[in-house]
Amino acid sequence: MNAPDRDHRGASRPAARDGALTRVALAMRLLVAAVCTTVATPLAAQVALHGQVRVIDRPGTPPADLRDVVIWLEGAASPRVSPATVSVAMRLREFEPHVAVVPVGGAVTYPNQDPFSHNVFSNSSLGAFDLGLYRTGKTRAATFARAGVYAVYCNIHARMVNYVVAVPTPYVARATAAGNFTVTGLSAGRWRLHVWHERAPEHVEEIVITTAQAPTPTIALDGRGFQAKAHLNKFGQVYATSRADRY
Repeated sequence: MNAPDRDHRGASRPAARDGALTRVALAMRLLVAAVCTTVATPLAAQVALHGQVRVIDRPGTPPADLRDVVIWLEGAASPRVSPATVSVAMRLREFEPHVAVVPVGGAVTYPNQDPFSHNVFSNSSLGAFDLGLYRTGKTRAATFARAGVYAVYCNIHARMVNYVVAVPTPYVARATAAGNFTVTGLSAGRWRLHVWHERAPEHVEEIVITTAQAPTPTIALDGRGFQAKAHLNKFGQVYATSRADRY
C-alpha cells in the first residue's frame, strides 16, 4: 500500500485538506446559528397612527387654519429627542411660519428679512427671553428648554405673533388643511396623545396601540371660547396706537 503524498514539511496532504474542510464546516454552522438567532428575535413592528381633527369655531368667526394643529405622542417607548434648530423668518411684519415645532432643548432662529428692525421676545412662564432690537439681514436665536407652547411677539409690531411648540418626543405631526394627520414609527403600547391649536385648550387622551392596528381618532377641539385680543409689549404695557415706523 502506497504512503500518502507529503509536502515539504512532511505533513500529509489529505490530512491537511480534511482539516481545512472541518474549519469551513464549523464556520458554516456558526453562520447558520447566527442567522437563526436573528430571525428568532425580529425588530418590533412599527405602526402608523392616522386621525382627523377639526376646530369648532364660534358662529361668524373665520375658520381656523388646521395646518397650525400640532399632534404629538408620548409613551414609555419614546426615545429621548436630540436638540435641533428651525427657522422662523420675519417678513412683511409677520412671523413665517406662524407656528413652529421644535424638540425640547432645540432652538429657533429669527432672521430679519424686513427693511426695518424687529425686537423678538416672549414673556412665557416656561422660559422668557428678549432678543433685543436688530436690523435687516441679522439673525438671532432663542432656545426652548422646557416642553410646552411659547407665545412669541415683536415689541415694535403688535400684530406679529408666533407660537413655538416644544415637544419631548420625535412622534409629532402637523395636520393638513383638511385636518388629516399621520404619526409614524410607533410601537405597540399605551400612549398619551396631545393635540394643540391656538384657539382651543390642549386636548390630551390615552390611546392603546397594538401590533395589528392603531386607533383612528377623530378629535374636535372646542374653539368657541377663543377671543382674539391684544397682547402687551415686553414691558407689560399697551402698544402705542400709532407709530411712525422708523425701524
